[in-house]
Amino acid sequence: MPNTLMLLAVMGLFGALLVVAVLLGLNSRPGRHARTRPHRNAFGGRDQVTPRRKRAAIIVNPTKFEDLAAVVTTVGEVAATLGWDPPLVVETTQTDPGAGQARSALDEGVDLVCSLGGDGTVRMVASALAGTSTPLGLLPGGTGNLLARNLELPVTDIAEAFRVACTGRNRAVDVGYLTLQDASAPGGYPAPEGSTTPEGSAEHAFLVMAGIGLDATIMSETTEAAKARMGWPAYAATGLRNFLGPRLKAHISIDDGAPTPVQAHTVLIGNCGRITGGINLIPDARVDDGILDVVVIAPKGLAGWLNVSAQVLTQHRSARTQRLQRHTATRVTVTTEKPQAVQLDGDIVGESSALSARIEPKALLVRVATMGDPPPAG
Repeated sequence: MPNTLMLLAVMGLFGALLVVAVLLGLNSRPGRHARTRPHRNAFGGRDQVTPRRKRAAIIVNPTKFEDLAAVVTTVGEVAATLGWDPPLVVETTQTDPGAGQARSALDEGVDLVCSLGGDGTVRMVASALAGTSTPLGLLPGGTGNLLARNLELPVTDIAEAFRVACTGRNRAVDVGYLTLQDASAPGGYPAPEGSTTPEGSAEHAFLVMAGIGLDATIMSETTEAAKARMGWPAYAATGLRNFLGPRLKAHISIDDGAPTPVQAHTVLIGNCGRITGGINLIPDARVDDGILDVVVIAPKGLAGWLNVSAQVLTQHRSARTQRLQRHTATRVTVTTEKPQAVQLDGDIVGESSALSARIEPKALLVRVATMGDPPPAG
């Protein structure tokens, strides 16, 4: 009998401990403390819990602005109007054009990271945000503002662009990644089957398009002074000096298929297709379709260029021709007979005789306008 009573006592104690443990577990669930009863103050009222104010970081290229202080004042006023804390403003440097600053901003726990500079600044900031849950805001500060144009965001008004970045909705977009390889190793051109990327090679993110050939030549030969003086027509002026030059000899492989020989002025690998001047160079490209659009531009002489220009300007989707070839892929490899300049979103990233590109679907969140916002000017 004593043993029975002792057993019942132990079972009762165990049951009580179990109940306490369950209750403690329920009270420690995520979000439970947010529903605790508020304290009453000395006058019998309840204390008001002040919500945390949101904060944005702005990664700015200071070389793009004559009066950066005025720009900082403008975005600060917008933040105050919206009830946000003053933004964290961090300048890019020659040695770190935006990626490191964006990662530091993420460490600060900001709610939004905005790029304020050219397309290169956008690309570097985006490379740090890709794969995270923190959205990118696009503030116009360069000549092209290409991603903003493709997403129909303001490209002439920094205050309005920042308002959209703070109040807009998130849209998941694709990110392209390009690797420069070395095709000059034994076996050379095209790169031998099974060859690997040289040690130390890195992937470069891009959001609009990558290119090898004439477009990269135009980017490399257009000076900052010309862009500051003329805007985007500076690129056209450089293009006129080069468009009748020799075509490059290349091989293109689509989705690991057999390399196809081409002679082209330019090979473009696009994530989206709208460029400056209202031209939609790749009308079928979508920024969130998980597909790379490849365009091979290969006209001969002035008549060929006029034909290709007409197709581009009218967004003509004709069958593939020798002058203008279009492909879609998730992976692309291009090898050339000689090293060529390579551009990503308008930035020259080096010279190479072999490159490969892939797409990472919906890897980046970008703040875009809500359905009720007016269309952007410019």
